[in-house]
Amino acid sequence: MKVIGIDPGTAHCGFGIVHASGGRLKAIGHGSWSTPAGERPELRLKTIYDAVAALVAEHKPDAVALEESFVGVDARTALFVGQARGAVLVAAAQAGIECAEYSPSSVKQAVCGYGRADKAQVQRMVKAILGLQALPTPNHAADALAVAICHAQAPPLLKLKAG
Repeated sequence: MKVIGIDPGTAHCGFGIVHASGGRLKAIGHGSWSTPAGERPELRLKTIYDAVAALVAEHKPDAVALEESFVGVDARTALFVGQARGAVLVAAAQAGIECAEYSPSSVKQAVCGYGRADKAQVQRMVKAILGLQALPTPNHAADALAVAICHAQAPPLLKLKAG
């Protein structure tokens, strides 16, 4: 199974691609896209849509997994993250790829064994699980790899619930 994990955001959108086979996980690639703060919102979302569509076309994943929005004190940020998530979901749907969503605490629990792990812990565990030479950077890419790992390792019934 090949999974593209996405850590959505309009300013920075992380991605990570993981291949799971025979109980082993392998990192295929990771990184992030950035959009300029002064750019019109529709153009920022198009950039994200186009980038995800290109990634899906190139890697032909079995699934796209996203981190659910965390709604903190800033509703405006939550709105922008939600818009980025929408662009990702539409790009995957356009390609006929199944999507699943996981809460940040579920991802951290799956990768670190602790649902309140900090970003540094997530980076270290992603590095260890995937056997990477260095910590995955930036943080958005590490989070996206963690989401992909979470989906790849999820039991079948949990995958149904997440979808």
